[in-house]
Amino acid sequence: MDIVSISEYFRQASEVVLLRRLAVVAIYAVLAKVFGLLSDRVLRRLAARTKFDFDDILVDFLHTPIYWTIFLLGVLHAMVLPPLPVPWQFVLPATIKSLLLLVWTVGLIRFLNLLAERNLAATFTRGKVGKDMFLLIKNIVRVVVAVTGLLWLLSIWQVDLTPLFASAGIAGIAVALAAKDTLANFFGGISLFMDNTFKVGDFIILDTGERGEVVEIGIRSTRVNTRDDVLITIPNSILANAKIINESAPVPRFRIRVPVGIAYGSDLGKVEEVLLAVTRANPSIAADPEPRVRLRAFADSSVNYELLCWVDDPSLKGREIHNLLKAIYQAFAEHAIVIPFPQRDVHLVEQSREENQA
Repeated sequence: MDIVSISEYFRQASEVVLLRRLAVVAIYAVLAKVFGLLSDRVLRRLAARTKFDFDDILVDFLHTPIYWTIFLLGVLHAMVLPPLPVPWQFVLPATIKSLLLLVWTVGLIRFLNLLAERNLAATFTRGKVGKDMFLLIKNIVRVVVAVTGLLWLLSIWQVDLTPLFASAGIAGIAVALAAKDTLANFFGGISLFMDNTFKVGDFIILDTGERGEVVEIGIRSTRVNTRDDVLITIPNSILANAKIINESAPVPRFRIRVPVGIAYGSDLGKVEEVLLAVTRANPSIAADPEPRVRLRAFADSSVNYELLCWVDDPSLKGREIHNLLKAIYQAFAEHAIVIPFPQRDVHLVEQSREENQA
């Protein structure tokens, strides 16, 4: 068979519509296979050489959707050579577009699930958010992706979405009115999470004066365990609008203040040396920043000092103040430093009998 015969054969074959469509699909299938080999043998190896894992996850996520996208684009391309008869010119392309949308929607949901699983342990370890809040946010993101894909699917099939949006708006107003407090607490929890006001494990002081450790940030409320082992439950809507003091932020290190009074006439230099020596002897006191002693006032009965030092965690505040006060008392006794206390002298004046009778 000579070249002329071969060219004539392909010319006649190209005039057959089905063969032309199959040829286009075959070309795109080859391109999809080439991309699959390139992804497996090149991109995965390059991603494996990096120190972080996100590129490995991204390559795994993009492999299947792009592979099927190339193939389905080939099928879509084959349908316009020449255009299909009615009604197939709308039905078949819309079906291929729906399959493309399904591939990317499912792939995106799997990608989000994989990210959530890999970050789940780290999130709980850092205590940024409670388990139920984390799972709720994960499910909300999945629902948003699914609903977006569904709306896109309806638009592909040219379904009028105006009645759907109108009914959804009416239903949304009804739900918002019926569950106003629940929604307020939910969005309050979201705002606490987004603002990073506090996280699980932080020591906070509420605007009402209670101090405790955050043990759970839930969907509806946040739970705080006080130093008296009393569990306080506060709705998230209230916390989102309250003044909160976070003793664990921006760093867990916490400064404690120990007021100390000494008698007038004491050697101030010696007093400062003793106070600093007491802090250095306590292993729970942080060496950086260095402890410091400050003279605060000349009071009625004493010279008032303040010992400033840091502990590594706010939970140690009460215990270490106790230890420091006891150690200071013993050190002052050893160095003959007097701790004064308020006292008054009463002077009695004798008067003569004649003055008393007057």
